Amino acid sequence: MWVPNLTLTSIRATLAQKKLMKWDREDIPPVKLALLSLGSLPPVFVPLLDGCEGFHDHSTSEHKCGRPLGLEFDENSGDLFIADAYLGLLVVGPNGGLATQVAKFAQGVPFGFTNSLCIDQNHGVLYFTDSSTTYSRRSHISVIVSGDDTGRLMKYDMKNKQVSILLKNLKFPNGIAISKHGDFLLFVETTTCKIFKLWLKTSKAGSVEVVSELPGFPDNIKRNKKGEFWVGVNSRRSKLLDWVLSKNWIKNNLVKIPFDITKAHSFLANNGFGGGSLAIRLSEDGHVVEILEDPKRKRWKFVSEVHEMNGNLWIGSVKLPFAIKKKVTTLEKFLDTNNEL
Repeated sequence: MWVPNLTLTSIRATLAQKKLMKWDREDIPPVKLALLSLGSLPPVFVPLLDGCEGFHDHSTSEHKCGRPLGLEFDENSGDLFIADAYLGLLVVGPNGGLATQVAKFAQGVPFGFTNSLCIDQNHGVLYFTDSSTTYSRRSHISVIVSGDDTGRLMKYDMKNKQVSILLKNLKFPNGIAISKHGDFLLFVETTTCKIFKLWLKTSKAGSVEVVSELPGFPDNIKRNKKGEFWVGVNSRRSKLLDWVLSKNWIKNNLVKIPFDITKAHSFLANNGFGGGSLAIRLSEDGHVVEILEDPKRKRWKFVSEVHEMNGNLWIGSVKLPFAIKKKVTTLEKFLDTNNEL
């Protein structure tokens, strides 16, 4: 998440008093902030590279400044691991400072679109996704439209510092989460709108199965304390898009046209074309048990992540400059309101 360069005291006060956090984009310099859930260590502030300070059009500079998409702390060491779309797998020590790159290749093939990560805290193993080796994050819509299947799911062993490929030929692998007992991973395929389960233990170890087909394009997936999962769905599928994706000749020509298809998609979505965002709760086994939606699209837009903590849902967006915090018990009423933010 992005916040202005405030003091830690001010940040904590904001978190304690506000249900909705919003910050002035003109405040500079910004810092990247990750909150450690252990409670014993302070947040880690990651300095930006020269030339990347201040509010700017990240789409023109993210390839050099980086675009963090996944964050998680190693609870044993306090290290913060970062999946950066362009810089690969990074780590920041418990005392902060500049991030260090720990992995950029797997079997000689560079990461093209490092996306999400999760850590098996009991075994010192990190799992992460590389959404495409063909397209970068700036061309993420092309990953979907083209049907690109160069995505990979990988494992990083923190002890021997080795990367191994667990699965390949995936269609936009995105969010990833490990089960409560560490016996399987759930991961998202954004293009196919599916949730997959990769078994890590038992006699099924190494096997993959589809556990849910979703009504929209999923982004991140996060586990709650009960062992259930929340999936942030950026937008619903539409009949038009399903038709386009079913026609290879249309897909092949769309990605060849010399215009920014990602910007075109953002324009259409901003102007009411396509379905709204969803928050989907999955059972411990990964099956859909609840779908939450803002039917008027007043509050939720471009949802990227839904994280449940202490009876609240934290809702993030890839477009909107704020995060929403709301109690789970009042969420239904919240979604029905017509009030603007």
